Amino acid sequence: MAGASRQILDMNAFDSGADGLPDDPLLRRRMRNFGAASVLFYSRPIEMVSAKGAWMEDAAGIRYLDFYNNVPSVGHSHPRVVAAVQAQIGQLNVNSRYLHSLTETYLDRLRATLPGGDWNVVLGCSGSEANDIALRAAARWTGGTGFIVTETAYHGNTAAVIEESPAALKRGAPPAHVVAVPAPSAKTYGKDIAGGFAQAVEGAIEALAARGHAVAALIADSIFSSDGVFADPSGFLGPAVDAVRAAGGIFVADEVQPGFGRTGRMWGFERHGLSPDIVTMGKPMGNGYPISGMATRPEILSKFCEDIGYFNTFGGTPVAAAAGLSVLDVIAEEGLTENADRMGGYLLDEIQSLASADPRLGDVRGAGLFIGIDLVSDKDGTPDPAAAKSLINALRDRRVLIGAAGQLGHTLKVRPPLCLTEAEATFFVDALRAALRSMTAPTPQAG
Repeated sequence: MAGASRQILDMNAFDSGADGLPDDPLLRRRMRNFGAASVLFYSRPIEMVSAKGAWMEDAAGIRYLDFYNNVPSVGHSHPRVVAAVQAQIGQLNVNSRYLHSLTETYLDRLRATLPGGDWNVVLGCSGSEANDIALRAAARWTGGTGFIVTETAYHGNTAAVIEESPAALKRGAPPAHVVAVPAPSAKTYGKDIAGGFAQAVEGAIEALAARGHAVAALIADSIFSSDGVFADPSGFLGPAVDAVRAAGGIFVADEVQPGFGRTGRMWGFERHGLSPDIVTMGKPMGNGYPISGMATRPEILSKFCEDIGYFNTFGGTPVAAAAGLSVLDVIAEEGLTENADRMGGYLLDEIQSLASADPRLGDVRGAGLFIGIDLVSDKDGTPDPAAAKSLINALRDRRVLIGAAGQLGHTLKVRPPLCLTEAEATFFVDALRAALRSMTAPTPQAG
């Protein structure tokens, strides 16, 4: 049954208090070393030792199909990325205060994927860093101090960005300069998602003004991942962005999760026909090598740099550029954006077919290889986070790794590597069907 909002790191997490501490020397070392900051998946944590493509292997030799980890987006241990990083780190790795042609080649290629006009790019190591700079640049450019996010958004963990990440808060609410609006779901806004979401954003602008904060930016990831994955209809973000710009703010597109081909487009915001003022990037950029970026118009970055000199020791190193460039090469040469669109469509159809026969599966939605599956307890769509947790563990028993999302943690987040094959997609669908059968049979619905 539905319950209280859940913090993003609590979903499907090992809890030594509730689950006990098994007689596992490695787990005990982990808890001793990480302490309260330790976050592990599953009530029985898995020791992983290797990975390739869409598969991971644990210490016992069990292989798992990875339907959760979007960091190695072109595939775990992709040989092209591995070779590029190995070659460059064996030759030179140094900070970006020195010229290096590979870094500029990478940035030329990256900028060419962004829509029209000119772009400057600031490189860092994590999506949190990219979003931190984006928020500061937005405030400096607009003169505003207020930010609008969605109710279960997650944008990072720096001191600045955590305030714009309601999903990370274990208690309390965002500070006065942040207003969180409901995610763009049909359940909240009905048939007019675009109009309803824009109206909510306009209300947030008014609420900020009443608190003494002019709006600086709306920051959103275009797939609304942590909110539970909301992709459609294409274009619904436009009116909300227009409202923010009319009030003097700008739009920050957080592409850390939906970017680099995952939605069947290179960038998630492309599905909405938008050209953002700032684009942030992270996780998939280096396929596991830590690299991130903030792209914006030169005048916005220049304004920011009038007050603050920004430099990142590890941002823009030749090795980071080698990783990033190889990822762009693989996406283009292996047709991974197109594959995400094709395999995502196949999965969506298959999962919706399962949902039509099993009332525990509610709404199924998404774009490309980014799909959300609601677990519900009745025909009215009442969220059932307990069923989601059970299903996640039942899938683990069938060698599929998957995570949860949404305000209550009742949405399965389908997010496999972009190299997914039809055979692997079918493996998942078969495992999902078997996992559902292994759980308590659903009660027949009246009527």
